[in-house]
Amino acid sequence: MTSLFPQNSLTRSPTSPRTLFNTVMTIMAFVCGLLALAPLLAVLSYVLLKGFSSLNLEIFTQLPPVPFGSGGGFGNAILGTLLMVGIGAVLSIPMGVLAAIYLTEFSNGSIARIVRFATNVLSGVPSIIAGVFAYGIVVLTLTRLDLGSYSAIGGGFALSILMLPIIVRTTDEALQLVPQDLRQAALGLGATNFQTVVQVVLPAALPAIVTGSTLAIARASGETAPLIFTALFSSFWPTNLLEPTASLAVLVYNFAISPYANWQSLAWAASLILVLMVLITSIVSRLATRQKS
Repeated sequence: MTSLFPQNSLTRSPTSPRTLFNTVMTIMAFVCGLLALAPLLAVLSYVLLKGFSSLNLEIFTQLPPVPFGSGGGFGNAILGTLLMVGIGAVLSIPMGVLAAIYLTEFSNGSIARIVRFATNVLSGVPSIIAGVFAYGIVVLTLTRLDLGSYSAIGGGFALSILMLPIIVRTTDEALQLVPQDLRQAALGLGATNFQTVVQVVLPAALPAIVTGSTLAIARASGETAPLIFTALFSSFWPTNLLEPTASLAVLVYNFAISPYANWQSLAWAASLILVLMVLITSIVSRLATRQKS
């Protein structure tokens, strides 16, 4: 029996306009993908090259040197960064998760839309604005109360403002992805709304919540402007939450623009440590996502 469609009629000619157009666009998409990766690879390779050449064990255990000194490190900046990011996480993660639970599980449509819109606006606010706000709320308040001025608490508060919208948005989206059948099954078994959320919905969305929290921590770790307004800098080990505290981002800013070669070398090493911290948090988020899958 003769086929109505010849076998070769379905094969597109390599020289046809549609085939050529498809080939050209595929090549352009591939080239654009490489161009998009080029800045990232350039920055990472330069930081790795400069940072590893300046890396040694002393930088983790010693304090910054005097301008004309040699050696030294920035152990106080690493500890200060972990301290202020920890304060920001303690303030923002519980608040962000609870706010997302309220939006998804208990609020009505109008309130949820308003809060989600406000969260999107907050996520687009420049970090320096968060620093100015934290300066007015925390630093000036501590000064009026004669409890200090620049402090780790102010820096952690500023970072929590930047972390909060990321946590709210990721947690909100994670809770919305939990199948409604799970909620209905729990309610059908006699569970209350609170038990359903705590024992069913949250465990199902936990990997995505961890992912959002780690991404928020990664962003806060590299912020500079808010910490200049709130924590300033210190060349000593942090011993009090109400005193100026060093951080890696501010150390990079101060040392990179200095005319001293030793300080510039420490700035490159601190940049590498910041990149590694972001890399570690990204790996944690990927592992959490893989666990969800």
